[in-house]
Amino acid sequence: MTRAVAGALVALALTAGLALRTARLTERPMHHDEANQAVKFAALLERGEYRYDARDHHGPTLYYLTLPSAWLRGQHTLALLDEATLRGVPVVFGAATILLLPLLSAGIGRTAVVTAALLMALSPAMVFYSRMYIQEALFACFALAFVIGVGRVATGGGFAWAAMTGVAAGLAMATKETAAIVVPSAVAAAAIAWWSVGAGRPPNALIGRHLRRATLVGLAAAAGVVALFYSSFFSAPAALLELFRAAGTYLDRGIDPSSHIQPWHYYLQLLTYSASGGLRWSEGLVLALAVVGTIAAWQRSDGSSSGSSFWPRYLAGDVVIAGGIFSAIPYKTPWNLLPFYAGAFALAGVGFATLVSKERSRLVRVLVAGALAAGSVHLGWQAWRAAITYAADPRNPYVYAQTVPDAVRMAARIRHLSALHPDGARMQVSVIAPPSEQWPLPWYLRGMPNVGYWTAPGDVLALQAPVIVSSLEHAPALEQALGDRYVSEYFGLRPELLLAVYIDRGLWDRFLATARPGSEDPGATRELDARPTRRLSAVRGAPVFRPGRTAAERVP
Repeated sequence: MTRAVAGALVALALTAGLALRTARLTERPMHHDEANQAVKFAALLERGEYRYDARDHHGPTLYYLTLPSAWLRGQHTLALLDEATLRGVPVVFGAATILLLPLLSAGIGRTAVVTAALLMALSPAMVFYSRMYIQEALFACFALAFVIGVGRVATGGGFAWAAMTGVAAGLAMATKETAAIVVPSAVAAAAIAWWSVGAGRPPNALIGRHLRRATLVGLAAAAGVVALFYSSFFSAPAALLELFRAAGTYLDRGIDPSSHIQPWHYYLQLLTYSASGGLRWSEGLVLALAVVGTIAAWQRSDGSSSGSSFWPRYLAGDVVIAGGIFSAIPYKTPWNLLPFYAGAFALAGVGFATLVSKERSRLVRVLVAGALAAGSVHLGWQAWRAAITYAADPRNPYVYAQTVPDAVRMAARIRHLSALHPDGARMQVSVIAPPSEQWPLPWYLRGMPNVGYWTAPGDVLALQAPVIVSSLEHAPALEQALGDRYVSEYFGLRPELLLAVYIDRGLWDRFLATARPGSEDPGATRELDARPTRRLSAVRGAPVFRPGRTAAERVP
C-alpha cells in the first residue's frame, strides 16, 4: 500500500469517526459525572481558580484544555456554557487518538495502521466515550502517545522522541491517577519485547552512554508537565503534595471498593458480547483480529523494518499487562477500558495485515478484505445505536448510571415555573437529597442563582422555597412539614431512582392557567434560555454548594 493511499484511507476513517462523534452531540442528557466536571471547570473559567482535589476529582488537564473551547465560543460563565462546548473537547482528543496511529507505520506497516484507524474510528466504545465530558478520551489519547513514544525510543528514536514520550507521560499523569498503571505497563512490555527478539533487535542509537541522557530528558519533560498542571501553572506549588495523598486514596478504592464491583472478566465480556432487552452488542471483530496479531507476533523471528517482531510483541504485551491489571482491580466502570483498549486496535491491524500477507490467493485476500469491510460497517452501525439511538438507554452496555430524559424535563419544568414567579430566574429552589442524587441538577439549573442544596430537611429556610426537590428518602418528612400548601410531582433521575418535586400551590395554579388544554408543557419540551450569572451560588443562609463525589470521581 502506497503512502498516498494509506493517507487517504486514514483520512476517510477519521471523517467517519468524526461524523459519529459529533452527530447530535448535545441530545444525550448530561451524565452526573459530566455535570460534576462542568461545575469544576466553571470555577477555572469564571475565577481562574483550580486546585487539585486528591479525593474527589481527577487531574487538571480536562479543565485547562476546555478553556480554548469556551473562549472560542464566547462562553465565560457556567450559565453560558453548553454541552457542545464541553463535549467537543473529548471529541477532539478522540479524533487525535486516531491520528496517532500513522506514527506506527514504520513498525507495523501501513495496512495495519489503516485497519487500526478504521476499527478505532467505528468502535462503539471509543465513539461513546469520546462524546462524554469526562477524562477518559484524553487519557486514552495520552496513554497511546506514550506507548508509541516508548516504542519509538526503543527502536532508534532520538532525544526528540524521548522528550515527546516524557510529555505524553506527564499529560497522562496530569489527567488521571491510573497513569500509575498505564505508564509502567508500557515500559515493562517494551522491556519484555526487546528481550524476546534477541539478535533480531532493531538498531538503537540511544543504547549505551546516550541512554541515560535520553531517560533524563524524558523524566524531566514528564516532571515539568506534571508540575505545570498540578500547581495550576505554578500559582499553587503546594498542590503538588496532593499527588502523594492521592496514591493512598485510589489504592484503597481499588483494593477495597464499596461499590462498582465487577468480576475480573467484566471488560472482556463487555467487548466480546452483551445482550439486554433484545439489543445485542459486540466488538468481537477487534478482539479476534488482536488475537491473530498476538499469535503472529510470537511466530515472527525476523528483525526487518515493516515485519519486526518487536512492535507486535510490544503492543501485545502492553495490552495484556495493562488490561490484566485493570481487570484484576475489583472496582470497575466501563470507560476504564479505554487506555488499554486503544492499543488493541493497532494489534488488530497487525492481525489483519498478517491474514492478508500470508494468503497467496487473490480471491481469498479479497474475501478477507470484504469481511473486514462488512465487520466495520457493523461496528459503525453499533456505534450509531450506542451514541445516538440508545444513548441513554440502560440496555446499552456503555451506558452506566446515566441520567434519564425525565430529569431534563424536571429541570425544564422548574425553569418554566420560575418564569411564572415574581422573582423570575432568581426564584429560590431547594434541593434536599444526598449529594449523589443532586447531580446533574447544578448543570440544568445553572441559570438560576438562588438554588440551595441540603442533604437533610432540617433547615427552615429550605422549606420556604416555592419549589423543593427531594429524594424519596426525605419525602415523608417533607410531606408532613409542607402539608397541603404544596402539590407534588415525581420525575426520574437515573434508572430506578426518582425525585419528588414540591411546588407551591399558588405557583402551581398559575402554571395550570398558562397550560392550554391538549397542549404540551412548554417547560417539558424545550430548554428555556439560561440567564448568565457570575457563579453557582446558594440561597443566603443555606450551605454553600460543594460538588459531591460521583461514580467517575471514585474510579481508581
